[in-house]
Amino acid sequence: MAGAARARRNAPPREEVLAAAMDMIAERGLEKLTMAGLGREVGMSSGHLLYYFHSKDELLLQTLEWSESRLGAERGRLLTRAAPVRERLDAFVDLYVPDGHHDPHWTLWLEVWNRSQNADDDARDRQAAIEGAWHRDLVALLAEGISRGEIRAVDPDRYATRLRALLDGLSIHVAIGLRGTGRAQVLGHAREFLDQTLARTEPADG
Repeated sequence: MAGAARARRNAPPREEVLAAAMDMIAERGLEKLTMAGLGREVGMSSGHLLYYFHSKDELLLQTLEWSESRLGAERGRLLTRAAPVRERLDAFVDLYVPDGHHDPHWTLWLEVWNRSQNADDDARDRQAAIEGAWHRDLVALLAEGISRGEIRAVDPDRYATRLRALLDGLSIHVAIGLRGTGRAQVLGHAREFLDQTLARTEPADG
């Protein structure tokens, strides 16, 4: 027991383990991410990793939460800068859509979604919290645009739900490498949709 306690005290910080997991997904793909392989990367045994994370499902979810926290900070900087709301909506979409085929963050998201069919209530709540952060930021940005008169008046919550569903569908196509749906095409579709649905219409003369 004393040896195990010393190993835990000398273990790398949790964030280092999660960063290493993300790096392995980016470099080798999700199928190569094993407890044993990750343990070799960070100098821990697979048993010690299981002590911390209990299961691979929990490791994946914590890695996703860590990645999302970094994206959330970046999203906050983008959405609060001094720029027109429409420009910041484009920045939101740009951050949302995968960088391309095998984007590690989206690869991880797809795996967590797939495993969520058998997830417990705690895991489902944590996934919902991640989704909710994106949704709330988008709703707030839409509400700001409406209040400033920069975009057409819509129901921000309903519009955000529909826009995110559109972005999820298009993003999955990018992440899995579906032919004809690369990142550039998807960004074009999304921006065209925003232009068509949020442009203000001027009242007719008369």
